[in-house]
Amino acid sequence: MKDITEDFGTLYQPTSALVFYQSYDRTQDTYVEHFDMDKDGNPINAHPLTEREAKTLAKALTLNTKKEKNQEFLKPKGVLPTNILHINTGENASVLWHTPSMKRQLYFTENLEIPNGIAEVPAMLWLAGKRNLKVFALANNRRPTEKTSLFYAPFFNVYENGTVCMGTVDVDIKNSSSLEEFTKKWEDYFFNSYFSHLMNEHNPIKGNCVNLWKSLVDKDEIFPKNVLKKTNKILKNLL
Repeated sequence: MKDITEDFGTLYQPTSALVFYQSYDRTQDTYVEHFDMDKDGNPINAHPLTEREAKTLAKALTLNTKKEKNQEFLKPKGVLPTNILHINTGENASVLWHTPSMKRQLYFTENLEIPNGIAEVPAMLWLAGKRNLKVFALANNRRPTEKTSLFYAPFFNVYENGTVCMGTVDVDIKNSSSLEEFTKKWEDYFFNSYFSHLMNEHNPIKGNCVNLWKSLVDKDEIFPKNVLKKTNKILKNLL
């Protein structure tokens, strides 16, 4: 006969059991009894659940819950979205994705004297981790490749290297976030925060950034690609 035990999955043996007793009165007091298990899986050594045993159990449950949430992090809800370009899982998890040019609601601080409103933004490339975000502009809506040239994102609050200053925005990316939730959350963080100033005097466009958005907000205008300034990076540099 062939020994097929190696083909079995992980075998789990019962080691302990909990029995909950509850009174039928209004207060519904609860009493927990802990049982050890003998080699045949029979409950033995019944005794009240100790504080130490309760802490060990709580710790085990917490670790299992965290493990389950981490397994769900960046997992797509269905077929992988077509705008996703690269996913880096693990401790330094990140996602690289692109979006086409589209109308977006934009917000500006009063000192810029730009009205809040809807304007077209260019095609964009996004690179985000749990706590940080980089954005760049793209020349067109085509799916980018490793050799695609990157342009500076034509927005305030963005450093020359593409890193976004989130200011007072409370970034809260949960470990259970799906891939779709993750990318949507970052896009919402970016566009629902207030643009306020240029970073380190870095002007991301050819011309005046304030005048550009004044000419686009609440106007039926296409974003003028000729104002975009090319960086010295291509997409491959972000991988």
